Amino acid sequence: MPDSYKPILELNSDSNSRSQRYERKPLHLRIRVSQGPNYRAVKHILRGLKLNTVCEEAGCPNIYECFEAKTATFLILGDICTRNCRFCLVGGGKPLPPDPDEPLNVAKAIATLGLNYAVITSVTRDDLPDGGAAIFAEVIRETRNLNADCGIEVLIPDFGGNWQALQAVVDAGPDILNHNIETVPRLYPAVRAAARYERSLSLLKVAKERGFKGHTKSGIMVGLGEEKDELIEALADLRHHGCDIVTIGQYLAPSTSHFPIARYYEPAEFEELEAIGKGMGFSHIESGPLVRSSYHAREQLGKTK
Repeated sequence: MPDSYKPILELNSDSNSRSQRYERKPLHLRIRVSQGPNYRAVKHILRGLKLNTVCEEAGCPNIYECFEAKTATFLILGDICTRNCRFCLVGGGKPLPPDPDEPLNVAKAIATLGLNYAVITSVTRDDLPDGGAAIFAEVIRETRNLNADCGIEVLIPDFGGNWQALQAVVDAGPDILNHNIETVPRLYPAVRAAARYERSLSLLKVAKERGFKGHTKSGIMVGLGEEKDELIEALADLRHHGCDIVTIGQYLAPSTSHFPIARYYEPAEFEELEAIGKGMGFSHIESGPLVRSSYHAREQLGKTK
């Protein structure tokens, strides 16, 4: 199947059956593939330090733009996830033990790339007692030691609702603490079965209750079959739980075996969602077809100060 085709969910109005057909991506979702010198340099540095990025593992459409701009979202704690979310390209299975050299290697990569803003995320590690929170905290500390002026954003899992684990990340003091709700609550059983909508919302609120002084952030994918009123309610839920920044982007199924796309949103719809969110009082909203959690993350921090 050519990459220019993606699954579209086709609903049969006479039954509950679903079938899958294929359509070309709209023009506003097509990207320019360019592997320039910075792109190749970033790849070389990452391989040399045995580091993963979510840009590569999750098949982000913005990888060429971001790598060429010498930015990357570091994926720590390996590349095998203990959950099986149906929207995600990251592989599942039994992960290896954490690499004790990883926190320092991430800090070295940030220094080598000369980054003034770094985003660190991870696979979900339900096999670890703290879900990997201690490694997140160590990455933050090592990065501060080698890159005193570098802004740090962490995109964390829910740690299974272990708020003591969350405390370790809060105490390490990232500038932005991000945790994505991903979709509306009705779709969680089909899309994100091992997660809990209320738990994800609570994480954002609890972080501030436990002393986090930076900005909290979350992200939503659209095109999974949600209704407009459900999206608006999810945005309101985020704001009610103290979320400061939101990203909204089009879901693109990584393969035909992943959860199918219900529809593509038009650019004007993303603009409308942004306006609705701004009216709710978010300090910043990044809304667009190719927006992902880390897209323009450095600029987002500047807009919230």
